Amino acid sequence: MRVAIISESFLPQVNGVTNSILRILEYLRAHGHQAVVMAPGDPAAAPKEYAGFPVITLSSVTWPGYQDVRVSTTPQWTLERYLNEFAPDVVHFASPFMIGYKGALAAATLGIPAIAIYQTDIPSYGTRYGFAHLEFYGWYRVRQIHSLMVATYAPSTYSRDQLVRHGVPRVGIWGRGVDKVRFNPAKRSQALHDSWAPNGETVIGYMGRLATEKRVEDMAALDGIPGTRIVIVGHGPSREALEKALPEAVFCGGLYGEELPRAVASMDIFCSTGELETFCQAVQEAKASGLPVVSPRRGGPIDLIDPSRTGWLYEPGNMAEFRERVTDLVGDPYKRAAMGRAARASIEDRTWENLCDELMEHYREAIRLGSLSAARHSNPASA
Repeated sequence: MRVAIISESFLPQVNGVTNSILRILEYLRAHGHQAVVMAPGDPAAAPKEYAGFPVITLSSVTWPGYQDVRVSTTPQWTLERYLNEFAPDVVHFASPFMIGYKGALAAATLGIPAIAIYQTDIPSYGTRYGFAHLEFYGWYRVRQIHSLMVATYAPSTYSRDQLVRHGVPRVGIWGRGVDKVRFNPAKRSQALHDSWAPNGETVIGYMGRLATEKRVEDMAALDGIPGTRIVIVGHGPSREALEKALPEAVFCGGLYGEELPRAVASMDIFCSTGELETFCQAVQEAKASGLPVVSPRRGGPIDLIDPSRTGWLYEPGNMAEFRERVTDLVGDPYKRAAMGRAARASIEDRTWENLCDELMEHYREAIRLGSLSAARHSNPASA
């Protein structure tokens, strides 16, 4: 099979979208398929290939005030040319919005079947960043893009229902795998834990982007819980403000390679504070690391956390309940350990191999439906 992947972001930017694409490319290479990646980026920093597949860096500009985010300036006709040259059986759109819209039009013009993997609640980001008036336009664009797809796959029941409410057709669910070898309780480092908490404090951790939509400032609600230390792993434009809001917290910055899973496994409790998570891979990685997780009752974590078994969910915005749930785990190490074991057990079958097997079936169905549609258009009398 020949798969063209068009994404809003790719290496060297590391995020949930990029991580999913990397795992898919590794799977396609291992199973003898062909692929190409098209994504906006800096030609000087972006890789020329990954897993033996070419990476086409699309012209782009950086988003004002957020250098990690790039917006493609590539026209539709250029994408049509790239797709024509590669001749894919199916086009996979990863979290499409800006370049995804142009790509969707290009694929539709060429009659190539396409699926979209919905991963980022961009319309709601507008409200979070103070541009609530743009949310309506955001959902209009989402409908435009996804109506051109054979199917759209949301990562959770919450995001699926959200898309359906906003008029997106043909929505299914495709989750995310987790690397249970990389994220593993065995990687816990007592020495690292002790460097964070030299007096034996319970470590309450966060791992992810430090940006407005992640609501990391809500971790301040946990300040002052006796016998605790807050540890923040990640980087982003909000770091300076967060360091002022959480002066007693340990800020580790962005961690990579083995440093990241070692840090997560060395925490005692994991908190995910964002309310716009369509899935939240960080929650799944924390569970794989054997940690109980506390998160708002909104978005992807609703599917990932089994309350009172693998962690707790709290009402979004209710900081008193957030603090109460974390305090409950701080005060009961036996409950923490039991929840951590249950969290690890819950991800055992969620491997990328299994999830990509499922994705291949979605590709095949898209190709089948695309062939039927092409046949109807070429012979209208048979429709």
